[in-house]
Amino acid sequence: MNDARARLRYLDQTLDLLFPGPGDPSPYTLLPHRLLPRRLVPRAWWHPGARVTVPSGRDGIESHLSEVFGTPVRVTLRVRPARRANRKPILEARAADGPIAFVKIGDTDLTRELVAHEARTLGLLAGVPLKTVVPPAVLHHGSWRGLSVLALTPLPVRRGRVPGDVLTDAIAEIARIPGGHVPDRAPLDDPARGNPAPGDPASHTRQLPGDPIRGFSWHGDLTPWNISRGPDERLLVWDWERFGTGVPLGFDAVHHFFQRALRRDDPATAARACVARALRILAPFGLSAAESRLTALRYLIALADRHASDGHAPLGPPELWLTPLADSQEILL
Repeated sequence: MNDARARLRYLDQTLDLLFPGPGDPSPYTLLPHRLLPRRLVPRAWWHPGARVTVPSGRDGIESHLSEVFGTPVRVTLRVRPARRANRKPILEARAADGPIAFVKIGDTDLTRELVAHEARTLGLLAGVPLKTVVPPAVLHHGSWRGLSVLALTPLPVRRGRVPGDVLTDAIAEIARIPGGHVPDRAPLDDPARGNPAPGDPASHTRQLPGDPIRGFSWHGDLTPWNISRGPDERLLVWDWERFGTGVPLGFDAVHHFFQRALRRDDPATAARACVARALRILAPFGLSAAESRLTALRYLIALADRHASDGHAPLGPPELWLTPLADSQEILL
């Protein structure tokens, strides 16, 4: 199944979930077109291509959001890519005068937990004085037809490269966020936890002699597509559903590098690059060469643990992309 067909199949499932009917048909358009489906938007007269109709009855998500915000709401729906463990319906809610919320829908056990964790995290951040990082604010968090609904303030995304010093300052600021006040999340090294909860960011191996100190927080998914340059040299940061604590300083920096590397290299090559360039990545945070390599390895192990906890292997079996690297760096571990 090609990418467009997979997206359209998932779109049909999402429409059945969010627009169950009955109701008069409401016209939408796939943009930019059916062969490259990326967004489903309310149809305008100038839209190319065929219309897509969905029920507009009182049982649909638009009616629910209209009640939540006290104003008529139409939604734009992102047409999601191939299967990922954390894939969920993502909406932009719009009123007559423009966008009013960015909405996530938790429709599985994992995504409901991630949505709830993001809501808790953003509640924590609302009480933390941040100089560089600008997170969204929670407008609504509730349940609808058995689904979790999280509505956030839309951040004004801007195009353009994020300066390296701004990204470094943001990572350092996130690392200092006190995470102990996020409810329902036990410390990562708590032996009473048992199996890791969905969304946990770090491996549960014990602290080893020579390990970088684990006492820092991380965003958990600080990728180029989850950040944007904001006003006054600040950084807009969204998608906090993987926020975690009790990790070494610099996890976000390594994650940012690794995710960029994956766009041009296979997972094994990208993982090797993380370790090879670890000092360059982590020198701004004051880590030595040995500490940097160990932090990079700890990050890669943590990511593999996350995927195992999610029951998903988007990079393939870790025996192929991680184990050979870890074996070659056994002296560090």
